[in-house]
Amino acid sequence: MEQTTNQGNIPVLFLLKTLLFSYILTGVLLALLAFLLYKVGLTESIVSIVIIAIYVAATFFAGFIAGKRLKNRKFLWGLLMGSAYFLVLAGISMALGEPAGHLGDSAVTTLVLCAAGGMLGGMLS
Repeated sequence: MEQTTNQGNIPVLFLLKTLLFSYILTGVLLALLAFLLYKVGLTESIVSIVIIAIYVAATFFAGFIAGKRLKNRKFLWGLLMGSAYFLVLAGISMALGEPAGHLGDSAVTTLVLCAAGGMLGGMLS
């Protein structure tokens, strides 16, 4: 049986798998950061910078994978992946008891960085 693809369909399952991959990557990198924090005793400012870099790297790879697979409007798919990454992250934070007002200015900055990381990944794919 020959399988055909319609260009109008959005591959939701593929996008969810890509998002899951980015969260697995985030978990591995955060575990490595925790190990380094334990062994080396990194300062709080360095840890904050590395956490932001991990978010950007995870969304970059998600956008890159989505752009490679979907082949057209790559930057939009990357932007979607970065934004979805942030929305899931914010949703989990609020579900775990973080008040919505506490996200504040850092939430906007994190959203922009995640969206930009995903879009850059899509553009470079």
